[in-house]
Amino acid sequence: MTEHSIGELIKELTKSSKDASRLLLNESEERINSALINMSELLLQQKEWLQNENKKDLKAGEENGLSGAMLDRLTLFDKTINSMITGLKEVAELKGSVGQIYDERTRPNGLRIYKTRVPIGVIGIIYESRPNVTVDAAAICLKSMNAVILRGGSEAFHSNTALAALFSKALENQGLPAKSVQLIPTIDRAAIEHLLRSEDDVDLIIPRGGEGLIRMVVKNSHIPVIKHYKGICHVYISANAEMEKALRIAVNSKVQRPGVCNAMETLILDSNLSQENRKQIITALLENGVTIMGDADTQALNSSIKPASEQDWEEEYLDLRLAVKTVNGMDEAIRHISRYSSHHTESIVTESAEEATEFLKLVDSSSVMHNASTRFADGGEYGMGCEIGISTDKLHSRGPMGVEDLTTYKWIVKGEGQIRE
Repeated sequence: MTEHSIGELIKELTKSSKDASRLLLNESEERINSALINMSELLLQQKEWLQNENKKDLKAGEENGLSGAMLDRLTLFDKTINSMITGLKEVAELKGSVGQIYDERTRPNGLRIYKTRVPIGVIGIIYESRPNVTVDAAAICLKSMNAVILRGGSEAFHSNTALAALFSKALENQGLPAKSVQLIPTIDRAAIEHLLRSEDDVDLIIPRGGEGLIRMVVKNSHIPVIKHYKGICHVYISANAEMEKALRIAVNSKVQRPGVCNAMETLILDSNLSQENRKQIITALLENGVTIMGDADTQALNSSIKPASEQDWEEEYLDLRLAVKTVNGMDEAIRHISRYSSHHTESIVTESAEEATEFLKLVDSSSVMHNASTRFADGGEYGMGCEIGISTDKLHSRGPMGVEDLTTYKWIVKGEGQIRE
């Protein structure tokens, strides 16, 4: 496609999305919920076809040298499809936010004034690798009565195209505007550039992917962006930790799915833990295939541990690699987190209520946990059904973003002929 034809394609997409977003305002929540349920049924009915389309992407990914972690994120396993089905049903069951009235007051002159939740409008989602984002993003946007324009990565083009086609069918089956969910039908990067300049029709951009993609979007967008650059997540194991909990949380946070943004990238061990307990934690990680880079105190625990560089504390590995830092107490742990954290998710393992309270208060991240794996920093695990992304910004949303996070508000003023004197 030529630059001109791509520009015309994006213009048509954005304008039709804007029209669809206006039509959605008049649709009932019941009809939207029916479309979500219909999509869950189509995923089950068309699972074999979807996985065949996904195999095209996996084959191309292997030929292009994608890492094992990236191929894992790309694969539509049965478990992945079942998770999408569950997420769609849970989103359908959520109470809708649009139309909620709050912050109501009646003025001395009789004016009734309140806020009501409204959709943001048209949302552009730019993402990489994980085709389930196509369904998650479309579901949350539809539930919050927003239209969505999806631009997935080239590595998942066949999978994303198939999933978006099913979503359009579900919309049509329920009499909803089919243009409410659209996938940009080209992998040309020029399409992203044109989308980011479509401020007249698109209200918000949410990028999901590697740091390079997100920084490119932030640099070039004419439209507000909600983002997170990295998921450098920490687990601090205090001297007051119960060791069985500490072992389970450390291993799960790193090993359960290392290629995702809420996996632990740095483990912080209190030097006041006995050497035996610290060795036990390190051994459990090594036995699960984790390569460890550590400071001098950590290296003394096992001869296989490689020396950590300054870069390791800043690294989002997205793999079975881990940096381990030894600190003298919680204050030093918090200082390390404050310096190197990406403000995504941090967890403390301790049986001290006082210590946990201080950690939860002082650590400035979008999710802060006590005695829990960082892997729970996820919209589905937070009861949102699924999520559209995890924001490490402080405005307009923070942490896993669900239905309410894709709404804003407007003031409603009701009078009986009052005029201002």
